[in-house]
Amino acid sequence: MSTLHIAPATRADVPAILEMIRGLADFERLEHLCIANEGDIERALFGEQALVEVVLAWEDDQTAGFALFFHNFSTFLGRRGLYLEDLFVRPAFRRRGYGRALLVHLARLAVERGCGRFEWTVLDWNAPAIGFYQQLGAQVLPEWRITRVTGTALALLAAQPLLPGKR
Repeated sequence: MSTLHIAPATRADVPAILEMIRGLADFERLEHLCIANEGDIERALFGEQALVEVVLAWEDDQTAGFALFFHNFSTFLGRRGLYLEDLFVRPAFRRRGYGRALLVHLARLAVERGCGRFEWTVLDWNAPAIGFYQQLGAQVLPEWRITRVTGTALALLAAQPLLPGKR
């Protein structure tokens, strides 16, 4: 009988984490945006200024899935929150409750850490995930939109004067 356990990632897990990140990018049809390498992931998780964490779902001695998360802050609540950036379960391990188990684990962690909320985003075309999250009690907030500046647009914005017409 297979058993599930969830544990924080270690440096030795970086290759498996990157492999699952690439699997997630493929699932989300965003593989063209996935440029992270093992060094990037290792620095983000274990470097001097590490601000992100990963927990892994293990079935026996195999990595079945992962969740990458970090803390944000709600000025309205006056408390930090837990933000789930990525959740992925390898195809061979799906339909066993491991995605739910990772979410429950993170919800417990948020409560233990005194967080005011636990949140994440979901692609609008991923109806099965939306339904799954709603069954767990999550609200999908249709009035909110993600705003993002990357690449050249980020560099151009950063190069702007703080006040228009000033240098």
